[in-house]
Amino acid sequence: MIDQDLAALYEVETKRLKEQVKRNIERFPSDFMFELTKEEKLQLISKSKRLSNLKFSATNPMVFTEHGVAMLSTVLRSKKAMQINIEIIRAFTHYRALIKENIELRKEIKHLDEKLNKAFQFLLGKIDALHQKKLKIKPVGFKYGNKQ
Repeated sequence: MIDQDLAALYEVETKRLKEQVKRNIERFPSDFMFELTKEEKLQLISKSKRLSNLKFSATNPMVFTEHGVAMLSTVLRSKKAMQINIEIIRAFTHYRALIKENIELRKEIKHLDEKLNKAFQFLLGKIDALHQKKLKIKPVGFKYGNKQ
């Protein structure tokens, strides 16, 4: 997301957002945030009419990844930024609970699978035993000579 959109989301001026990023630049490594070059800015403006106002800006826009957006909510002091930061933390907590739930469910399924395999092996053993019994049954009937 570009700085202009995030400023609107966090309800702060773009200028203030950039100031806070520059004051806390160590919190924004290149995989969190980067600044567009002049050429990239021109390409962005030509592809998106809604960003045409960037044409008159003397500075290049900053672009933030999802991690940068989360970090930005920690350095801005607007009420909206605090609310977004809280929601991000709640989302991470929720995802962590889902993952843990998934692991516990996987363990339970594995346990049930083992029980079913044991029961299946037991039944197969019984069926094999019955089959072996059938093979040992002597034929009934009249014998004539060596022939049955």
